[in-house]
Amino acid sequence: MNFIPLPRAVPESQGVSSKAVSSFLAAADAGIRELHSFMLLRHGRVLAESWWHPYAPHRPHMLFSLSKSFASTAVGMAVAEGRLSVDDTLISFFPDDLPKKVSPNLAAMKVRHLLSMVTGQSADTVEQLHRRGGSNWVRSFLAMPVENVPGTPFVYNSGASFMLSAIVQKLTGQTLLEYLRPRLFEPLGIQNPTWESAPGGINCGGWGLSITTGDIAKFGQLYLQKGVWNGQRLLLEDWVTAATSKQVSNDTNKEVDWKQGYGYQFWRCQHNAYRGDGAFGQ
Repeated sequence: MNFIPLPRAVPESQGVSSKAVSSFLAAADAGIRELHSFMLLRHGRVLAESWWHPYAPHRPHMLFSLSKSFASTAVGMAVAEGRLSVDDTLISFFPDDLPKKVSPNLAAMKVRHLLSMVTGQSADTVEQLHRRGGSNWVRSFLAMPVENVPGTPFVYNSGASFMLSAIVQKLTGQTLLEYLRPRLFEPLGIQNPTWESAPGGINCGGWGLSITTGDIAKFGQLYLQKGVWNGQRLLLEDWVTAATSKQVSNDTNKEVDWKQGYGYQFWRCQHNAYRGDGAFGQ
């Protein structure tokens, strides 16, 4: 495994003001309750980094829904390996878990609808999975109503992300963690990642991944480099573009940076930017 750390540089060497960074950190420290860590990169170099006790550079952190962007990456790698297409239907992967009557809307649900949160369901399914999913969350998800034709409307749905994890595991015989270890984590030098599992041993997909702040930075840099790391292509450039582009509209949200569109488990932002995002500011 490659454990080479990200290179460090003085901010001014990359066109960034140290004074501006210090001012930002002071404002953030004063205005953000319980800030855990911060790392600023430009041109692949770490210009500033800080941790607030008890958090530390070596300490893994729960990513919450930032985990979704890693699940999407696993799907992109499986697509590149010819294991599936984003236009494959969900029901095609789980013939033994289907309800007795498959509705037209469920039959029409595709991988791309799961990726972009337009499954046709009227609410996030994750609470129902936790409360009534039993030992087979896949079967429970497939039994839930699909009130609308998939493709509309945008409804943030962590249960859809779980189903992406279930699809990868169904196709590969490996959990997301096992599948990504040689394809993503080891090439990036991410050591000892862990991922919470649902009943049945399927990684939760939409939440539950724990890695360090520096590991997250490497993941972001991989996307900025269009899927290439140390001269090795880990992820197709077309997938990086599709995953981080606006796939669907989500302009019903109130906050400006939450209504710029949604990609494949990535959020669009102002200024033609994109982000992975987890609860409590991950």
